[in-house]
Amino acid sequence: MVASVNWVLFPNIAGRKIVNVVSETKYIFVTGGVASSLGKGIISASLAKLLQARGYAVTIQKLDPYINIDPGTMNPYEHGECYVTDDGAETDLDLGHYERFLNITTSQANNITTGRVYQSVINKERQGVYLGKTVQIIPHITDEIKRSVKLLGDDGSFDFVITEIGGTVGDIESLPYIEAVRQMKWNMKDSCLVIHLTLVPYLAASGELKTKPTQHSVKTFLEAGVQPDILVCRTEKPLDDDIRRKIALFCNVNKNAVIESIDAETIYEVPLLMKEEELDKVVLRKLSMPTTPEPELEKWKAFVDKLKNPKREVEIGLIGKYVELKDAYKSIAESFIHAAVSNDCSVKLVRIHSENINDDNVTELLGNLNGILVAPGFGERGVEGKIAAIKYARENGVPFLGICLGMQCAVIEYGRNVLGLEDAHTTEVDPQTKSPVIDIMEGQKKVTRKGGSMRLGAYDCELVEGSLARACYKKDKIEERHRHRFEFNNEFLADYEKAGMKASGINPDGGLVEIVEIPEHPWFVGVQFHPEYKSTVANPHPFFINFVKAAVELGETVAN
Repeated sequence: MVASVNWVLFPNIAGRKIVNVVSETKYIFVTGGVASSLGKGIISASLAKLLQARGYAVTIQKLDPYINIDPGTMNPYEHGECYVTDDGAETDLDLGHYERFLNITTSQANNITTGRVYQSVINKERQGVYLGKTVQIIPHITDEIKRSVKLLGDDGSFDFVITEIGGTVGDIESLPYIEAVRQMKWNMKDSCLVIHLTLVPYLAASGELKTKPTQHSVKTFLEAGVQPDILVCRTEKPLDDDIRRKIALFCNVNKNAVIESIDAETIYEVPLLMKEEELDKVVLRKLSMPTTPEPELEKWKAFVDKLKNPKREVEIGLIGKYVELKDAYKSIAESFIHAAVSNDCSVKLVRIHSENINDDNVTELLGNLNGILVAPGFGERGVEGKIAAIKYARENGVPFLGICLGMQCAVIEYGRNVLGLEDAHTTEVDPQTKSPVIDIMEGQKKVTRKGGSMRLGAYDCELVEGSLARACYKKDKIEERHRHRFEFNNEFLADYEKAGMKASGINPDGGLVEIVEIPEHPWFVGVQFHPEYKSTVANPHPFFINFVKAAVELGETVAN
């Protein structure tokens, strides 16, 4: 397998002399210790970016220790955003980081949970695959974990498969995964490597960095039979040579394998910091692989420079019912970063809880905003606040983008206040409404199982000539990712279009209205799909780019 043959994925390195030849896929595991939320996903994505920038084909997967089959039925308060892939998998939000950093798509195979592992093993037991043997954690569960890990590397498409293991070393839930890593590391020798992300806390009282938590974390790892090859140390203060030497001595790693991961201003700076620490070089040397050519990161550096030095700022309201949760709308927040850089500005997201908005206070809450985005969601809570925010945006010429339920609320608001359908609603909230402008999809009416049963994944959408959507995308057919059960009721479509709300994007197979817009408004768009899932550093989403541009123009108009 020759590295860097896919010029579509790596256009910035096309034409460079290729010297790296990988005889077999290499597997890199990223584990965590001391505490969760240290940034395993960002470190995994940053390493992958560095290897990709050297010309290697890389993918990343996430192993989640929870017993849920996937996060699709989990409340955002439990697990943050549920990220959807092209093939319709409801996955961990870290897959969003992987796609945004690498500009490649992931799939069902990139996110494995304990629930899926056990489900697969139990199904095999019921089918007689194990020939009547006692089914046990070892070897059956660990074998299934190893099979899932190797699935991405078996067809030879990737030089590296990076596997992030959720949770921390020492968790009961993680033990089968750590055992699977131990077995793979033993069997694969030089083709398998373990990176352990740990915390080196700074105690202000003593003015010292403390290495003991890292030592204990590695000790726990060793008790499970795994010696980490590289330690990435999260810290708020720089690690000096003495600290690195001490960690190396007590944790059985080389001093150059103690990598500093200091707090960064933005996650997009982390690949550059990891390059300075030579994380990718240490990885390649330990896997006996060439360390040339150097990674090509000029475009990435330019992106980070623009991000840190914006020319102007706009304020955009994010209206939702989980706004207090940083990870609930993660992909939307990151999409605004990508779009802001494209517009040489920064976006200040003003998070406003939809339950706090009503007709009496909407002007006070939204009056200073340059744009309004109404977020996706499910259920009745906060819907009326979203409708009030949409009415304000429509009547006051404020750029508006509604996503999924946000688009549906825009349809409801227009029905009530323009078409005169006073009880216009979605049957998700009011099953008895006489004006069901949003109704459950025909294929969803008999669905009783909640997990993985919505309209999920990528579907085609044809754009209407002369529409704002067509102008944004600059093509007549697109493909976007969905996650919904309810849709625009086409029985009302003619009335809406006559009144001024146009359907500018239609699914060619079922006639589903995918995009609505109001041509007389400066910038008013609602989309049934989730554009935030496809925005990356290399390819910011066109709707977000144009939405932010409209917000900038409104801000400049107000200033003048």
